[in-house]
Order: sequence, then structure tokens, then C-alpha cells
Amino acid sequence: METLRERKKQRTRDALVRSALELFTTQGYERTTVDEIADAVEVSQRTFFRYFAGKEEVAFAVQEMTEAHFVAAVRARPAHEAPMEALRQAVLDGWDAIRETVESAVPVELYLRMYRTIESTPALLAAHLRRSAATEETIARLLAEREGVDVDADPRPRLAVAVFGGVIRVTERQWSTGDDFSLLAMRQLTASHLDQVGSALIGNWRTT
Repeated sequence: METLRERKKQRTRDALVRSALELFTTQGYERTTVDEIADAVEVSQRTFFRYFAGKEEVAFAVQEMTEAHFVAAVRARPAHEAPMEALRQAVLDGWDAIRETVESAVPVELYLRMYRTIESTPALLAAHLRRSAATEETIARLLAEREGVDVDADPRPRLAVAVFGGVIRVTERQWSTGDDFSLLAMRQLTASHLDQVGSALIGNWRTT
């Protein structure tokens, strides 16, 4: 059972995340200082560093939650599903459950605004790509284990994850630069792009 002290620590952490994301999305990541984040929650800089190593870590705190949820969702997919179908269903189920996943910490609308901030901030985008590569390696190893193959001898797990990761990057870029920033738009784009993988890779694109 969670103690009063543990609940207080979680509330402080959540408040720091929410304040950081609000500041990052309104005045910019580079222009926001740790002191400003701490001041918004009425705690010291020292307290901030008890929870986070720095601005980058707090910027990705909610994404870390959704990434963990995705990895768990892939692990839980039925064994009979083909690898790409398992990835597809896991990511779409993740978007369906996004409110439940993130709203313990921040409103989902703030999470989506932070998504756009990451895409438009070079330092955050670089960190996002680095983190995505690490997550993709985790998923590749999970697929290999699930399918009973050696990830270092069989290229298929990493190839599948590379294709899947590429689709997600295209989706993120198109969504962040489009006119509809809703959760539904992101989910629909994700599903649509994943549905086109087969024809894009092996189909004939010409119409005449």
C-alpha cells in the first residue's frame, strides 16, 4: 500500500512535469530554466534535481510512460499475430488508452502540445531520435524472443522494427506540421500509414 510520503513525492513529481511542459510549450524549451520550473511548483532547485537529472529528462517524462506502455502492449499481444500486426495493434491500442496512460500526470492535450514542441526544437528532436533508437532495439529483441529467433543472427526483427519506426516518424512529422492537432488525427494517421506499408514497399506506385 502506498504511503502518505510516497503519494506526496508522486504529487511533487507530477507537478514538476506539468509545470515544465506548460513552460516548454508556451515560452520554449531553450528559454525555460530549471529555476522557473521549480519556482512554478514552489520548490527549490535542489528538490527538482532529486526527481530529474535536468530539463531533458523532465521533457520526456510522459513520453517515457507511453513508451513503457507500448513495450508492455507488444509483449502482451497474442502469440499467433505476425510481428508487424502485433506492432500495429499495440501502437493503436496505445493511442486508444492514451488518456488513461498520461492523465495521471498531465492532461493529454498538454502531452500532444509537447509532442509538437519536441518536433520543432532541434535539441529535443535529437534526443527524441536517440531515445527512439533505444526503444526500437528493445522492441526488436522482444520480437526476436517472441518469434524464437536470434536477434543477432536473424535480421528480420530489426528490419521489421526499422520499418515500423520509420512509419511512426513520418506520422509524427506530418501530424506536427498539419492543421489538425487532435488525438483522433494522430491515431488515424498512424493507422493509415501502417496500412500502406505493404504497398509502399513492394507495390507499384505508378498510376499510368
